[in-house]
Parts: sequence; C-alpha cells; structure tokens
Amino acid sequence: MEFKDYYAILGVEPSAGDAEIKTAYRRLARKYHPDVSKEAGAEEKFKAINEAYEALRDPQKRKAYDQLRAQGYRPGEEFRPPPDFGGGYGFDFNEIFGNAGTGTGGAGFSDFFESLFTKQRGSARPGTPPRGDTRAKLAVPLETVYQGGHVRITLNGRQLEVRIPKGIRVGQVIRLTGQGSNGGNLLLEIEYQSHPRFEVDGRNILYTLPVMPWQAALGATQSIPTLGGAVDVKIPADSDAGRKLRLRGRGLPGDPAGDQIVELEIVAPQAMTEAQRNAYREMAKAFGDTAI
Repeated sequence: MEFKDYYAILGVEPSAGDAEIKTAYRRLARKYHPDVSKEAGAEEKFKAINEAYEALRDPQKRKAYDQLRAQGYRPGEEFRPPPDFGGGYGFDFNEIFGNAGTGTGGAGFSDFFESLFTKQRGSARPGTPPRGDTRAKLAVPLETVYQGGHVRITLNGRQLEVRIPKGIRVGQVIRLTGQGSNGGNLLLEIEYQSHPRFEVDGRNILYTLPVMPWQAALGATQSIPTLGGAVDVKIPADSDAGRKLRLRGRGLPGDPAGDQIVELEIVAPQAMTEAQRNAYREMAKAFGDTAI
C-alpha cells in the first residue's frame, strides 16, 4: 500500500492547529461533496478529505501519525506499518471508524488508514474487556443517525453489517453477539462521523448560513440543507451577523426531537466587474466608511 500525506490532502502545514485543520476540511468537503460537486473524481476526493480529517482531528491518532511521518515516509511510497507501531504510547488501535459504504457522508477508509488505526497492536492495558470480548468505536454518518439504517464495517478481514437505530446517541453501545475475538461479543461504542455542513450539540444540529449584506438588511427566503432534506428559511430584515434562527424538530430524533440552529454569517461578494465596484462605491457613499 502507499503512504498518504494527510496534511497535503487537506492543504495545511504539519504545524497547523486544530481550528485551521477543521476550517480546511469544511472548505474542501463543501467543494467536493458528491451532492453538489460536478468536478471529475469528486467522490474519491471527498473520501480522501474525510479520511485525512478523521486521522488528524483526534489528538491520539494525529500523534501516532506524526510519529510515523517523522520517519521520512513520502506520499506514494510503498508502506508497511512497523510491527511495534504505537507501542508504548498507550494508543488503542482496536478501534473502527465508520466504514459506511453508502449514504451521504459515508466513506470506507483506505487500507493505509485501516493498517494504522483498526488493528489491535501492542499489549493489553488495564481496564480492557474480558478475554474473548472486543470493544471498538463506530463512527456513524449523521444522515444514518437521523433516519436509521445500516453501516458496514471491516474487522480482522471480515465484513459485518451493523443496524443503526434511528436517533442513536453518542456513547451508546451496540452488541454483536459472537462477533468478537474467540467467539466473544463485539461491543461497538457509537460516535458521530464528522460532517462537512453540520455540527452537533446534544440533539441539536448547528448550521452556518452565509448571506449577502442586502439579504440581511432587506430580508430574504433561502433554501438550506437539513438532515431531512432542503427547506426554505425566511431571513428577517435587519438581521445582524451571528443571529440564530431555530428550525424546530429538524435536529436529531428523540423525545423530544432536537432542533436545527441556523447561524447567519454575512459575507461580502468579490466585485468582479466595474458595475459591481460602482455598486460598492454607492454603498460606501450611502453608509460611510466607518464600521458600526
């Protein structure tokens, strides 16, 4: 298999902070999301971006990857993980990270990723499950959490299909009887897969909506994505940046269901023509150059 440079895939330096990595991921994921991108190879690029972010957003996985990268591996070079990779660092490499084969946001990760993060390496640590049971984490796409469904995972060369109940919560455990080591149970602890558009706060879904200055000032109606499909949202006149609109019941299922919180972000489009620059000059005359 080939070594992957996850920093290059996201277009950031190895010294980049968490916020910079997250910003780069969201920008690229929006650009190459299969639902909106018309570019050739967008789906494969989207999968690569998701994989890179999964490797770098978690401090333990990033530390392990940086340790490996420091050994001089370069993108495209033939790679085999060292036998003692992760040894002595306290990492748990018996984790599974969302090998969902279908659905928006689903992405099976590469052999390179799985060779680093889905195989058990090193000695057992205090607090591990009894012999025969296997405990792992399963990252589930938000769309699957919203509507329920199935995801496929790979464990020790076997493919398993896992049923995901609608509205499952982070930290809940799915038990697959007899699918663990030596005929024991496989215990899958749920976490949510990162999403290019949404963030999660409890059962609420958070979404940032870019609006033009005139839309914020005069009001407008705009179509926005939700986990249940696109809906029209009315932007009230005289809205400020940071104003939050609540779409009740549009969050994750539950009793009660969560809401989708839409935060307005006012953006100024780039002036591409002389007419557009003149329009900005007229705005400057009308409003003055002093920010409020």
